Amino acid sequence: MTKIRFAALAAIILTTGVAAFAQQSAVTLDGKAITVKYAPAAVQDRKIFGTLHTDADIVFKGVAVPAGNYSLYVLVAADKWQLIVNKQTGPKAANYDPKLDVGRVSMVMAKAPAPVETSRLALTKVAAMAAKIEIAWENVVATTQFHLDRVAGDSEW
Repeated sequence: MTKIRFAALAAIILTTGVAAFAQQSAVTLDGKAITVKYAPAAVQDRKIFGTLHTDADIVFKGVAVPAGNYSLYVLVAADKWQLIVNKQTGPKAANYDPKLDVGRVSMVMAKAPAPVETSRLALTKVAAMAAKIEIAWENVVATTQFHLDRVAGDSEW
């Protein structure tokens, strides 16, 4: 049986409306900003709080996310993490409500080169209209890509 941490859902929580963000990561795709702000979590306390803001419609592996503000949650299991995009924002987002999910995206798992005591999140541009979210924590690096929501025949994706 796979053990899931944080009372089923938020070993990593990225939510809108938290007052003190220590870190930020951003990318610009086709002139549109995508930003995540978060408070890094130590392995001991198991929580990260932050925000996702996108000026453009984006798509994560088939999950369409319109421009706006969102909460992100990461469902953490030993061998598989899922990024959850959720419409709930503000202080209420601290209590995850699955009915407000935009969608869930599987993350690609890799072993961290060294243990990561305090979590790190980075947005990195991978193409003119595509980027990835990378979360490093404990002994794992999990990533998922997204791209601007353009025509279905976008040759770059």
